[in-house]
Amino acid sequence: MALFDLPREQLHRYRSASAEPDDFDAFWSATLTEARQHDLDARFEPVDTGLVTVRVYDATFAGFGGHPVKGWLTLPAAAAEPVPLVVEFVGYGGGRGLPHEHLLWASTGRAHFVMDTRGQGSGWGGGEALRIRWAPPPPTRDS
Repeated sequence: MALFDLPREQLHRYRSASAEPDDFDAFWSATLTEARQHDLDARFEPVDTGLVTVRVYDATFAGFGGHPVKGWLTLPAAAAEPVPLVVEFVGYGGGRGLPHEHLLWASTGRAHFVMDTRGQGSGWGGGEALRIRWAPPPPTRDS
């Protein structure tokens, strides 16, 4: 359950004392114009996780200033056509963790994209994203 500082009735009436800066619209107009000048350069590399109910891709795309942003794209393994997508933005200090930490949405038949914050990576959470590349292959029934 969500926790709030004020009761619901007060939240509906609350108005911030902060004023919008005079250059607010100009700032965002310039920022979005600059962002559109960079190619998205989206790349999706399959990752062999040993998971059989999902397909996992190590996704990279150009964020603000062209800087790379990383994420996991997890798809239901049986999906043969486009499916709804849930986008999860972890926020500052966190990171995308490891693919097996994000199985819920793909298990419900939806695609799931969980992304790092540009320039952050994992300061807390389940692990360093690159570790999956060095993990030994999962055991097979014959091993």
